[in-house]
Amino acid sequence: MTLEPAPPHSASSPSTLSVDVRELKFTYPDGFEALKGISLTIAQGEKVALIGPNGAGKSTLMLHLNGINEPASGTVAIAGLPVTRQNIGRIRAAVGLVFQDPDDQLFSPTVYDDVAFGPIHMGLPKAEVDARVTAALAAVGLPGFERRQPFHLSIGQRKRAALATVLSMAPSVLVLDEPSAGLDPRGRRELINLLRGLEQTMLVSTHDMKLVSEIFPRTIIVDDGCLVADGATDAILADAALLESHGLEQP
Repeated sequence: MTLEPAPPHSASSPSTLSVDVRELKFTYPDGFEALKGISLTIAQGEKVALIGPNGAGKSTLMLHLNGINEPASGTVAIAGLPVTRQNIGRIRAAVGLVFQDPDDQLFSPTVYDDVAFGPIHMGLPKAEVDARVTAALAAVGLPGFERRQPFHLSIGQRKRAALATVLSMAPSVLVLDEPSAGLDPRGRRELINLLRGLEQTMLVSTHDMKLVSEIFPRTIIVDDGCLVADGATDAILADAALLESHGLEQP
């Protein structure tokens, strides 16, 4: 079985935009203004890096893409479907969010149970669930890991298993937070090869500038809740003054 990404809406209403964010603002309950009117679009199949200093608003932005955060103002749409409470089930099936710490996503006794969790709650029959688990684990290089216990896996294996938990739902968009953090060189290289081979639209937040340069044709810089740069990765990474002004380094 091959896990083909599926749009969250009917095939009769196709969209070339996977992500459409318009004037997005968000303030936390303590009054901190995390997003100050961000607008961006990501085309279907694009791989985009999201960089910026800690506290810039990157994670807050990503949490809006599958409805974990609700905007104070502005709009977010995934393949033309607005991210609203009414659409939240379809949005979360379409947007696979992978956290920095895989232990935030791996909570079951076995890898199978974790990867099957989403398909089961989508109401799929047992045979389809099994097929999706097998395909997702194969996609991340963990075939045959169904009965392994997540806490016995290496950090690299846990990160790949966490990615499998969202791939099993056949999302059209992948949103990853610091996927290379904590990996050794071999694990990092395996991650690069894995991400390069995935067909989904991808937005990845990272401080790993070499990862950015190797995988992502486009890079967005966010700082102090604002989008401050958006362009070709080669051009952005070549601009030492721009990177330095936002607490970043060249690879």
